[in-house]
Amino acid sequence: MTEKFVIKGGESMKGTIKVNGAKNAALKLLAASLLTDKEWTISNVPQIEDVFCLLELLKNIGAEVKNRIKGTYQIRARDIKADNLDLDITKKLKGSILMAGPLLARCGKAIFSQPGGCVIGQRPRDIFLDGFKAFGVKIRESQKGYYLTTKGLKGAKFVFPVISVTATETMILTAVLAKGKTVLKNSACEPEIVALTDFLNKCGAKIKGAGTSFIEIEGVNSLRGGKSQVIPDRIEAGSFAILGAASNSPIKITNLIPEHLDVLWFLLDKAGVNLEIGKNFAIIKPGSRLKSVNLKTHEYPGFATDLQAPFTVLMTQANGISLIHETIFEGRLFYTDILSQMGARIIMCDPHRVIVQGPNKLVGRRMVSPDIRAGIALLIAALIAKGESVIENIYQIDRGYECIEKRLQKLGANIKRIN
Repeated sequence: MTEKFVIKGGESMKGTIKVNGAKNAALKLLAASLLTDKEWTISNVPQIEDVFCLLELLKNIGAEVKNRIKGTYQIRARDIKADNLDLDITKKLKGSILMAGPLLARCGKAIFSQPGGCVIGQRPRDIFLDGFKAFGVKIRESQKGYYLTTKGLKGAKFVFPVISVTATETMILTAVLAKGKTVLKNSACEPEIVALTDFLNKCGAKIKGAGTSFIEIEGVNSLRGGKSQVIPDRIEAGSFAILGAASNSPIKITNLIPEHLDVLWFLLDKAGVNLEIGKNFAIIKPGSRLKSVNLKTHEYPGFATDLQAPFTVLMTQANGISLIHETIFEGRLFYTDILSQMGARIIMCDPHRVIVQGPNKLVGRRMVSPDIRAGIALLIAALIAKGESVIENIYQIDRGYECIEKRLQKLGANIKRIN
């Protein structure tokens, strides 16, 4: 059944909102559970569509999944069969590719359709295929996808041609049980990678350099069981901070790791946002006179591409002209056409750059969420717009944000989920 959000904008908001576990950390830990036949307990897992899809994939191949407490899963992958992977689910979920390395190590094969996810530009599969080949994997391509086989993974040196978070994590998971030493160069440095490798090391892996561009992995024979808590979602935290700034609302954001968002705090401060950063919280205070600032996305520790869309909405409320430069994905600025229809003055220079002239009074309208991050940006735009907005295809928002309407209602937002 199709669901939509109906939002009456312009309502005053205030209060406290807690950040949930990070989607991009939880998916990696769940996929990594296939590396061992021992039990892993993973807590603070966000209850979102992408997580449910990956859990379904794990169950389909034979992993035992128990969920006695909300957000906590006990997973034990004793008897797994790579042949049972649901290709329809892998088409929808980009993170499904993370399962390939563990399946190759445990079963000697992995079968995959082309991984899906958000339609935001090119996500070259060649990086993954070249990486697997470096470990001695044979690959056969068909209309349905890829058939990967190996008689035994061997450590390798692999240089990423471009920085890729998912590719870095995929190669780490492939190397953990491979025989010999692996060197990964030009690796991504995101906090989610550090969280993943820290836990793998606690379970017996030998990984050095996570959080830098140079990672060394010494293959081990097996991993132990263990317990891990998913780190807070820095993208969710940043989205809430931008919501407070754009709506001029006093909002306290709790359960976050502020140093994961240093560039965002710098730009919000430069834009004139009145904010207070604590040890594990951030407070957005009203009364700010927003100034336009330029933005250029970059791999971590730069400004996250996943926060570019919400920040663009913020710039529609700022005084002056700002240049938004999206360097990661060439299809990630198309949502700005919807903002223009809401009253924003935005000029698209090319697929990677737009100019925003503000401030603009936005007007509610009916719209369709194109992807997870543009979806939350349109939700923020609807909350600050005059009149009623309807957002359809909210499955895309549900993929990344748990029960978002209920959490925003507690702040005073007038938002309803309707079938």
